[in-house]
Amino acid sequence: QVPVLQTNNGPGLVGLMTIAAHLVRQARKEQLLGSSAEEKAVVQQWLEYRVTRVNGGSSKEDTRTILKDLNMHLEDKVYLAGNIFTLADILMYYGLHHIMVDLTVQEKEKYLNVSRWFNHIQHYPGVRQHLSDVIFIKNRLYTNAH
Repeated sequence: QVPVLQTNNGPGLVGLMTIAAHLVRQARKEQLLGSSAEEKAVVQQWLEYRVTRVNGGSSKEDTRTILKDLNMHLEDKVYLAGNIFTLADILMYYGLHHIMVDLTVQEKEKYLNVSRWFNHIQHYPGVRQHLSDVIFIKNRLYTNAH
């Protein structure tokens, strides 16, 4: 189901990326779309990935592939577009929330970079909204101390 935003002047806007980019511009938060031409392209790339792969992916295999792709990409990055928080991080967070909620502790550890990124984004001011907090256990329950 494709989202539609009805505007006061003119026809409605159709599609997640179109609507999100429009709202970002209206809020005068253009930095969320990237600063340089390269950042803008990377943000656009991840927004497309979100719509085509994350929204379309429904099988366990699709989910594993998505988590594997993201885990590799985030190996040396804080955010999807590198070192800046963008719309790609926000929309990917919303797209992955239902997946992350259902992961076991072992699966979260297997996709450590995704888990680190997701936990960081869910605590970014104003992002999580109504969604539940996904728990990531950071300390071991048992120690080797006698």
